[in-house]
Amino acid sequence: MDYRNIITIEAGRRSGKPCVRNLRITVSDVLEYLASGMSEDEIIQDFPELTKDDIRACLSFAAEREKRLQISAA
Repeated sequence: MDYRNIITIEAGRRSGKPCVRNLRITVSDVLEYLASGMSEDEIIQDFPELTKDDIRACLSFAAEREKRLQISAA
C-alpha cells in the first residue's frame, strides 16, 4: 500500500506528528489502538472518519519507518 496519499505531516498539526488524511488522528494513535487489541472494526466504530485503508496506511508507514531505522543503524 502506498501510504503517502493518506499519511500527512504538517508542522502545525499535532506537533508535526504523522496524521491520517489531515485529521487530528496520528499514526501512533492508530498503532496504539491496534497494539491494545482493538480490531479495525472497533477502531472505525470509535472513529467513523477512519477507513480500513487508513489503518493499513498507518501500518505501512510504520513498517517503512522501521526499515529506514534498520538501514541507518547498519
